[in-house]
Amino acid sequence: MQNAMSSTFQAPLQVPLSQSGNLRRQIKFNGVKRRPMVAAASVNVEVNDAARGSAGGLGRNNKEVMEAEKKLLVGTYNRAPVVLASGKGCKLYDAEGREYLDLSSGIAVNALGHGDADWIKAVVDQANVLTHVSNMYYSIPQIELAKRLVACSFADRVFFSNTGTEANEAAIKFARKFQRHSNPDSKEPATEFVSFTNSFHGRTMGALALTSKEHYRSPFEPVMPGVNFVEYGNIEATRKLIQPGKTAAVFVEPIQGEGGIYSATKEFLQFLRDACDDAGALLVFDEVQCGLGRTGYLWAHEHYGIFPDIMTLAKPLAGGLPIGAALVTEKVASAINYGDHGSTFAGSPLVCNAAIAVLDKISNPAFLASVSKKGHYFKETLKQKLARNPHVKDVPWTRANYWN
Repeated sequence: MQNAMSSTFQAPLQVPLSQSGNLRRQIKFNGVKRRPMVAAASVNVEVNDAARGSAGGLGRNNKEVMEAEKKLLVGTYNRAPVVLASGKGCKLYDAEGREYLDLSSGIAVNALGHGDADWIKAVVDQANVLTHVSNMYYSIPQIELAKRLVACSFADRVFFSNTGTEANEAAIKFARKFQRHSNPDSKEPATEFVSFTNSFHGRTMGALALTSKEHYRSPFEPVMPGVNFVEYGNIEATRKLIQPGKTAAVFVEPIQGEGGIYSATKEFLQFLRDACDDAGALLVFDEVQCGLGRTGYLWAHEHYGIFPDIMTLAKPLAGGLPIGAALVTEKVASAINYGDHGSTFAGSPLVCNAAIAVLDKISNPAFLASVSKKGHYFKETLKQKLARNPHVKDVPWTRANYWN
């Protein structure tokens, strides 16, 4: 969505915006006078030149930045032709001052929007005290965040990583170690995994092996062996694959994201829980995309009342800073010894303090209720507007209309 004055550039403000009206200023860039966008009186944050991403002489011209990217970065992203320079709330602004409504939230990352005051305070306060220490030592924000995650989930313990794919790598290793720990006399403990069609679990070699879409895996094969794919939701086909002595764990997204918004049924997840228990396998819920309030519950699996042995998290947990987590039961944690796994940057004081601010807000019942209310509103509105559009197959469900 472009602002009506999309060809203008917002001025760096030197004084707070007046509550009595709009502020207009003339500014001059490279010898050219421009009139800034009109700043609404309700906006109360100062936007300066640094926020426009103008470091190194770049930032005020979209084309210039895009041409530089082509020369400097490895071509792993087919980017949209937009140079995002700043944001506030649910809005983003490009380097030339155009305004956009952010409907992707950094791929489910910016759960509190852009520039949330509590998140900023948590980051700044912690940056002034302690940013990073090795995991060879204790740090308070890490323990405080773990305490909160344990208190609001099924889990007994937490392992911190930097990303969702790293959280799933940890879950892979924990599952295999658990099988060796639980079957000390077995010469060949279970090492295989079950995953599902349309799944996405990450881009590192282990998590990639669990991801069903071939175009992600084929350029990098051979990936980790021992993964069996089966149709998402197909109980009878899955029953044949979960076998004692072979299956170390089953990885499943309670609600799939990357492959399309597909929701598991309660019957299917209950079957997985029972089948894993019978086979001595672990059940892993990947809630990297669907967890942390996106369904109106804190965890997507709360919809079903079925709980995993391991849950992996990432994306919105630190509101834009890199973090992942594997939440585990005591049963799983008992198999892990010092030195079995680790990470240099994971669980740093800075990131964990930011995550505390995010989790405290998201886990508030009023916040979760607002998610459900907005989800219901958007679904009903989309159904009214798009019901007869032949290009629209379905509008994904929300807590409000799925369960009532």
